[in-house]
Amino acid sequence: MIGAVTGSLFESIPSEIDKNISVPLGAGMTMWIFEEFRYWVPPEKMIVALAFSFFLGILAYRAKIADVSALLSAALLGVLIIVFSGLSWFLLLLTFFILGGGFTRYKYAYKESIGIAQAKAGIRSYENVFSNSTAALALAVAYGIFPEHSLPILYAYMGTVATATGDTLASEIGTTAKGKPRMITTMKLSKPGADGAVSLLGELAAIFGSAVIGLLAYMLGVSDNLVLTVLITTAGGFFGTNVDSFLGATLQKRGMLSNSGVNFVATFAGAGISACLYLIIT
Repeated sequence: MIGAVTGSLFESIPSEIDKNISVPLGAGMTMWIFEEFRYWVPPEKMIVALAFSFFLGILAYRAKIADVSALLSAALLGVLIIVFSGLSWFLLLLTFFILGGGFTRYKYAYKESIGIAQAKAGIRSYENVFSNSTAALALAVAYGIFPEHSLPILYAYMGTVATATGDTLASEIGTTAKGKPRMITTMKLSKPGADGAVSLLGELAAIFGSAVIGLLAYMLGVSDNLVLTVLITTAGGFFGTNVDSFLGATLQKRGMLSNSGVNFVATFAGAGISACLYLIIT
């Protein structure tokens, strides 16, 4: 199943590489990697996970939140996260996609009029999915393989999802703030939507998004300590979001990282911050 979904994903991605090479190679390498983990789950659990993931992906596609490549990417993520860590972990990540897709359309006409709106009416592609979710996928898989380190991995997972959520809400809501934002590296006034620009509204949106992830993680049973969960998740998401802004103002402006690359690094940073906070506090 993992190989089939991966092959379909490679088929859906526009590329100049011959699909007769990329599809079987990508699918084969993915199957080989997970076979090497020697991690076994009942076939019926895989079938249910795949059906549920595809169902949600189709809903996102029909709601014009995701394109076909994002649908297949989300399905692959869903299968792996559900079988390695559980349905509640996937629902937590799914919350990020729902909030991100919803707030992308917040005052969309205004953001489009000043040239900072998401392209394709906010429809996400595989690149958006993997740049924001690779850290979450790696941690979900690690949770299943290394149960002896489950708690630091758990808090790191919540931190990376909070970072993705906080950053998206900060971008989509913060750019609609009255007045000009400030560049995070110099605190000088900047244009709305500029890489590395931050505003009070955006920072509050990041805290709100991160706190929602922490609260929902507790409600879903991902964690059983409400105060610790909300505190660490919110802190990880907030600082991870500002790492994203800092990278945008430095490496992205110099052409060393793309926007997806910045998101990729920032989500790992948010995970590391939350894991370190958990180890320090406990």
